[in-house]
Amino acid sequence: MALERPATARYQARMSRDFVTVVSGLPRSGTSMMMRMLAAGGIEPVSDGLRSADEDNPRGYFELERVKKLPDDSEWLAQAVGRSVKVISALLEKLPASYRYRVLFVEREMSEVLASQRRMLERRGEPQRVPDEAMAAMFRKHLDALRQRLKSRADMQVMFMRYDEVVADPRAAAGRIGEFLGGGLDEEAMAQAVDASLYRQRAASSAQR
Repeated sequence: MALERPATARYQARMSRDFVTVVSGLPRSGTSMMMRMLAAGGIEPVSDGLRSADEDNPRGYFELERVKKLPDDSEWLAQAVGRSVKVISALLEKLPASYRYRVLFVEREMSEVLASQRRMLERRGEPQRVPDEAMAAMFRKHLDALRQRLKSRADMQVMFMRYDEVVADPRAAAGRIGEFLGGGLDEEAMAQAVDASLYRQRAASSAQR
């Protein structure tokens, strides 16, 4: 007779995770780091590997190209229950209400987001068509409106995480994330997945912490 699999707390939590874990935020806000933490903790990412690691994200992007086709293409969500997927903030509201979501929304100092984005464009030899001041205003307006609209989404639970605080104390961040997602994660592995050396665009206030 086959032995019964031990009903460990981690195994039970994984089996009961009947929602899609969504990582969201502005571009260059630390969403790839958050996806890497979840993968280390035991939540498998939904990713196609089409965008490979590069100088801007040397440890990978963890992206799924089909996300960009929301809301027209959402069939892949059936395979995302119990797993994690990265959805940029501009597409977060496009997720259909036919699933349940727990959203880890990564926030980052606006000057750092813009500096990181500018540096990425420079590496690619692409021009920056919108001045920083205008881009910052657009992003802030978008985030303010998004926060309000997310409150009306009964299918979404949202936890906001500051990028600089995760880097400064990854163990505390891993604990918060684990509790939000129902437990059963390897929080030590999650903390170790945070690479502080990749925090390359720091605002003066963050650098002093």
